[in-house]
Amino acid sequence: MASIKTWISALRPRTLFLAVATTICGNAIAYTTGYFSTNVCVLTMLTATLLQLLSNLANDLGDFQHGTDITGGRVGPTRTVQSGAITPSQMKRAIVIAIILSGIVGTYLIYIASQFMQAIYILAFFILGGASIVAAIKYTAGDNPYGYKGLGDIFSFIFFGLVATVGTFYLNVHHLTFQPWLPAIGMGLFTAAVLNINNMRDMENDLVSRKLTLAIRFGRKGSRIYHSALTIIGVLCFIIYSCLYNQQWYQYLYMVFFIPFFLILGKILSTKKDAELDPYLKYTSMSAFVLAVAFAVTINL
Repeated sequence: MASIKTWISALRPRTLFLAVATTICGNAIAYTTGYFSTNVCVLTMLTATLLQLLSNLANDLGDFQHGTDITGGRVGPTRTVQSGAITPSQMKRAIVIAIILSGIVGTYLIYIASQFMQAIYILAFFILGGASIVAAIKYTAGDNPYGYKGLGDIFSFIFFGLVATVGTFYLNVHHLTFQPWLPAIGMGLFTAAVLNINNMRDMENDLVSRKLTLAIRFGRKGSRIYHSALTIIGVLCFIIYSCLYNQQWYQYLYMVFFIPFFLILGKILSTKKDAELDPYLKYTSMSAFVLAVAFAVTINL
């Protein structure tokens, strides 16, 4: 029987900051319009958290199934299935529970907002919800996982950036405008940046196990150029948003929290050993969370 500490390790709580950050942005932008639901706010954050936990569990199992964690070269926290701390059957049951919980919370979220939505949009959100669950699982688990083909960054950008932020905005406001798209792109790029750090850290191990991430495809130098682009463009998205929508000088104060992103970028570019990149996963995720909170507060002053 796996211990609580083991299950916490499998859930990888340090990844949750970024999942919540995307919905914080969507809810905050909705609040500026005067259309905001506390129920939607809580449920969107809970849904994003459950989907991230589902992704983490499926990733633990999937990398074990495809032999990625048995090379002995992986950096970072020990995977629980590979180490034997959790059996594959136990992990599969946990994944099923996470799917059920995500489905229940997501359905209730859509139900709460459905009284203001046309049937076509209700159907669209059910499809997006189902696709989000499938995307969370298929990153490394099952046959032909997209994470092994260098598509992880794209799916993370779409589902944990655009869908999470814009979808949250819509569920509050009940119509789409351009307003949430720039922060959504920014958060999507930061999400891809976190994944890219993970993939740069594990390049040697992934190459041996034939996990062809974008970091592998770009190479050591190219992956760092790519990371620089993700960081800089992500920051620019927020700056452009503020130029378009902020009217008071103090609504720009959140920009002080761009500084950690550039400090982290400098460290990544100067790091000689890929294994030393591991701490910057947590730092980038937490920086995005702090930025999202500061953004939410200042744009609503």
